Amino acid sequence: MSLAPNTETSGAPDAPPAVALDGNGEEQAGASADARQFISFQIGEQEYGVDIMAVREIKGWTTVTKLPNTPEFVRGVLNLRGVIVPIFDLRCRFGMGATEATKLHVVIIVTVRERTIGILVDAVSDILTATADQIRPVPEMESEQKEDFLDGLVTVEERMVALIALEGLFDNKLVAAATSAVADVSTTD
Repeated sequence: MSLAPNTETSGAPDAPPAVALDGNGEEQAGASADARQFISFQIGEQEYGVDIMAVREIKGWTTVTKLPNTPEFVRGVLNLRGVIVPIFDLRCRFGMGATEATKLHVVIIVTVRERTIGILVDAVSDILTATADQIRPVPEMESEQKEDFLDGLVTVEERMVALIALEGLFDNKLVAAATSAVADVSTTD
């Protein structure tokens, strides 16, 4: 199941049905009350997911305005219906180099700590539903920081989806710095 760019997730009457998974990653008929939904997306060959409740909008890639003195993974800002939104390149944030963005890439607009940001990804895949017992813990890694980026792992058919912890990935300092740069740009316009 694929999602088209520019899809609103909240209150969309034509939203594709969620996929509920059983313990083996197989689809099941009904989802239980403790189920959570995730938007899954790709960065290269890897598949990730973010909690659907944090997603505000999905839109196709458009050129952004680069800001001076920002980290390499801050692509710039985008004017989204009058709101200036910082755009983060997740491939770059994960240490995999900058994305060579094309019209096929997607920006997922999310809310992190009551701030709106965009994350640049290669493509959006599915809406997944998983219960708490289907979300596996992240194995311990050498770097604690990498574990902070992930909420868990979900098996879907033969593939593994890593669930992104947005608040761990975009800590207060990082989001504050990006939104501060946006505020500086907004006040000079």
